[in-house]
Amino acid sequence: MKLWDKGYKIDDAIERFTVGKDKELDLLLATHDILGTMAHVTMLEHVGLLSKEDLDVLLPALRELYKQAEAGNFVIEEGIEDVHSQVEVMLTHQLGEVGKKVHTGRSRNDQVLVDLKLFTRTEIEKTMGLVEQLFHTLQKRSEETKALLMPGYTHLQVAMSSSFGLWLGAYAEALTDDMRLLVAAFEQANLNPLGSAAGYGSSAPLNRTMTTQLLGFADLDYNAIYAQMNRGRMERTVAFAYSSVAETLGRLAMDCCMFNSQNFGFIKLPDTMTTGSSIMPHKKNPDVFELIRAHANRICALPDTIRHITTNLPVGYFRDMQLIKEVYFPLFDQLNNLLEITTYAIENMEMKADIMSNPLYAPAFSVEEVNRRAANGVAFRDAYRQVADEITNGTFKHEATVEETLSHYTHEGSIGNLCNEQIKAKMDAIVNALSLDAIHQTINHLLNTK
Repeated sequence: MKLWDKGYKIDDAIERFTVGKDKELDLLLATHDILGTMAHVTMLEHVGLLSKEDLDVLLPALRELYKQAEAGNFVIEEGIEDVHSQVEVMLTHQLGEVGKKVHTGRSRNDQVLVDLKLFTRTEIEKTMGLVEQLFHTLQKRSEETKALLMPGYTHLQVAMSSSFGLWLGAYAEALTDDMRLLVAAFEQANLNPLGSAAGYGSSAPLNRTMTTQLLGFADLDYNAIYAQMNRGRMERTVAFAYSSVAETLGRLAMDCCMFNSQNFGFIKLPDTMTTGSSIMPHKKNPDVFELIRAHANRICALPDTIRHITTNLPVGYFRDMQLIKEVYFPLFDQLNNLLEITTYAIENMEMKADIMSNPLYAPAFSVEEVNRRAANGVAFRDAYRQVADEITNGTFKHEATVEETLSHYTHEGSIGNLCNEQIKAKMDAIVNALSLDAIHQTINHLLNTK
């Protein structure tokens, strides 16, 4: 059954090719399609295109379908083209003629658009929760290790004193900027396209503001053509935000691979979290971080993949858009899995103490020695040259306890003043800017109103 059926049979080879993976992927949209339909028929009754009697049988039936879909029992039957068709078929089988009325004033184009917006909104919220978990884990471990010094690097050369607290705290703060992008992506998904039909609106007297309110959207995609142009654009924006998180995870994973190697020896994974070699009995490989890095890199390529599908398409809908689902839908589980395993790895990773007692890292204290001499009246440039000569001659020495070293770093964001509380406040402000509870209340109202 096809909503556009005109009485002739489509060639089987053409149908297989054009449907592609849509039926499998559409199962992810089932609850969202049903929600969109509930809002749409409620609005149709309000504007006089459905009777109160029609609405009173449609809403309970839709709520039952929603429960089935939520429980994983929704199936797109053989011969049914997509989730939109399946919902209408099930309503028609159950309710008769009234089931055929739910498509009034709608196109599959704006149906899939609203489904994608609702789906994306839900998925971003899940991801934001996992980003927050990793953020808090990084901050917790940063506080635990703030007195464990390690060398900092520029150009992969020993540079200055750093600490595990500063290193882990850096990635926590990076997640605050990633969260800003997730919020921006959420806000783009939180605009209602329903009522734009196939991109040119509808001659039916729709109330788009009402469906916007019923579905908890912040506002509308107003222009009907632009609502359709936003297909692909929204997915690319979301993919860019997700690629930013992935880039942070990939860079952290690269650090961990490097710091775990014998040449550095700064961190250690529990043996149970490493893999071995079939030929070298001593190997304990950090495969978890290597795979995090590879998966992250693959996610970073996704915005370009979507762009290459949509670039230079003229105004209006084109079937090219269907292919975006195949790369877009897996994105959410991919990044969520990375966030979960990264959090687990960071929680269980050991950071080694007394690294800086190795003479190899003595030059990391050179800046502190220059500043000490400058504070005692030696001109900075002269102190710089004195210390440089001592390092060249092998006579440089700098003796200080960890506490003394930390006490010299007082400015915000240094090893002696990590500012983790301020960074947490920044993250909290970003997350709290979204009215997620209000959206949940609105959706629950739609699902539970008798």
